[in-house]
Amino acid sequence: MPDEAQPRWLQGLEGVPRTIAEINVSPLRVLAGPGTGKTFALMHRVARLLHEGATPSRILVCTFTRTAAHDLEEEVEKLGEGSVDRVVAGTLHAFSFRVLARADVLPLTGRVPRPLLAFEERFLLEDLMGEGFGGIRERERRLEAFTAAWARLQSDEPGWPTDAVDQRFQATLSSWLRFHEAMLVGEIVPETLRYLRENPASPNRRYFRHVLVDEYQDLNRAEQVLLDLLAEAGTLTVIGDEDQSIYSFKYAHPQGISEFHVVHDGTHDESLVDCRRCPQLVVRLANSLISHNEHRQPRTIHAMPGNPVGEVHVVQFRNMADEAAGLADFIRNRIQAGQVPPGAVLVLSPRRQFGYQIRAALRERQVHAHSFFNEEALDEQQAKETFSLLTLLANPNDRVALRCWSGFGSPSLRAAAWARLRAHCESSGDSPRRALERLEAGDIQLSHAQGLVERFRELRRRLQLMANVVGPALTNALFPTGQEWAEPFRAFASTLDDEPEYSAEKLRETLRIAITQPELPTDVDYVRIMSLHKSKGLTADLVLVVGCIEGLLPSIDSAQPFAEQQRSEEEQRRLFYVAITRTRQVLVLSSITRLPRDLAHRIGARVAGGGVTHANTITSRFLTELGPDRPDPTVGLG
Repeated sequence: MPDEAQPRWLQGLEGVPRTIAEINVSPLRVLAGPGTGKTFALMHRVARLLHEGATPSRILVCTFTRTAAHDLEEEVEKLGEGSVDRVVAGTLHAFSFRVLARADVLPLTGRVPRPLLAFEERFLLEDLMGEGFGGIRERERRLEAFTAAWARLQSDEPGWPTDAVDQRFQATLSSWLRFHEAMLVGEIVPETLRYLRENPASPNRRYFRHVLVDEYQDLNRAEQVLLDLLAEAGTLTVIGDEDQSIYSFKYAHPQGISEFHVVHDGTHDESLVDCRRCPQLVVRLANSLISHNEHRQPRTIHAMPGNPVGEVHVVQFRNMADEAAGLADFIRNRIQAGQVPPGAVLVLSPRRQFGYQIRAALRERQVHAHSFFNEEALDEQQAKETFSLLTLLANPNDRVALRCWSGFGSPSLRAAAWARLRAHCESSGDSPRRALERLEAGDIQLSHAQGLVERFRELRRRLQLMANVVGPALTNALFPTGQEWAEPFRAFASTLDDEPEYSAEKLRETLRIAITQPELPTDVDYVRIMSLHKSKGLTADLVLVVGCIEGLLPSIDSAQPFAEQQRSEEEQRRLFYVAITRTRQVLVLSSITRLPRDLAHRIGARVAGGGVTHANTITSRFLTELGPDRPDPTVGLG
């Protein structure tokens, strides 16, 4: 029984987590494997600080998601230390935006906080053609480097491009963003870093006495340096695991946590290695898998003695339809037998097409299921056009939406014609909408602009038809029932059911937040289906990883240099490691033997042989790397 004389933040602490809570040094690095009590340790460290009289508002806790911050606040509050609501907790991006807002940085620098969505960035990239910026993929990588403050490597100093082409790219990009009155979502952190660097007297810079950072391995160098500035007047605690570093596309590297001590003198290290979550068999499989990564510090996790042995199935089906039906039957049977509730089932898929088939199969069997491929809702062309139309219903002068609408239907996205329109606007002072109106009326002439005129006429017609439509009628008009591409939007809009006359502005903002800032609910009564990346931070009694075939797990660009391919393979091995360690009881790993050729091409699966319409796949190498304890594969599930 706990000692009631102890403060509540101490009760229940055993071993290393208690040590971490009581350590009073800076900097502190906690290396925490999956399921080893990372959140528990962070929660009790915050409680300890409050118990010892730390000013709550001078504690900053950076979490990877808003949900994680909310959960942390709730758990600390249960420990009875009080004032936890005044602790500053949330994502680094959200905190950075508040800093910029409080200091009026954006209006003072002439920036408009209108974020670009992923599909809108495609038009930006098309408009940045030339100037030696390379092909579309190279421009994408430059854009990603820009949002990482040009720190591509862990050893780079974030802030300024040193390469001449990068410098021209930044200048051209900044000009485009200013003209279109928009920002990249990824600009917020670099802008905050620049502001605090250039303004050392800012009250934000030395305000915090304690900075605690969760999932440190998923931060890029710019984000790390920003946190160093915020912690320069106090203590810095980081918690993470290089084996769970899965965000290299934003230039977050495992060396960020593994080499933390190199740039933080006097680092005190603690390790959490006792896995409280996963079954013993899954822990052995996970250790075998991750040991195949050569560029890591050798570490293993250990299953707690009381953990169950666990149940692991490695299965194979002929095709996606058979896989969806077989796995849906398995899930339904386990639910009906009372072995697992729907909310404790997690289906992880490397591509949404697999997830959608399983969701449909579950619904056919009357099993409540939701998919969370929110970021892919705008992949379909119809979805992109409709969302741009909705944006222009909400704000007819939105320059980004006008750019996108004008380019739809053209392989070149009408980049040359839009460049001429933009040049006219910059010389005349016309807004893009005003220029399009004058162009349609014949008041001005631009060469090869007929496509722009035709698209603008269609826009005016569509806007007039829906000028006074509000509420569910607006959703139905834009996202009709029975259309697969529209289904995610209808689901997002259903959160507005209590507002019968919501406006286009309200609908647009609701959809934007749902797509760009999805938060995965943890207390649910339905099966959750999502990508492997989305599963970070989640746990479930029954976890199924589907689509375990080469080309998807791992997905490697063979055109890249060999060293880059190796880095990619190691990161995706870490991703698979994250996925299989979500389970508390049962793990199912599923593959298929055949795919439609056209689908395989679209999703990047590796195929060979087969017939005219279908080709053969091969099982992921990661399944072999699970080691000798892995059960033998079977055909289907009994």
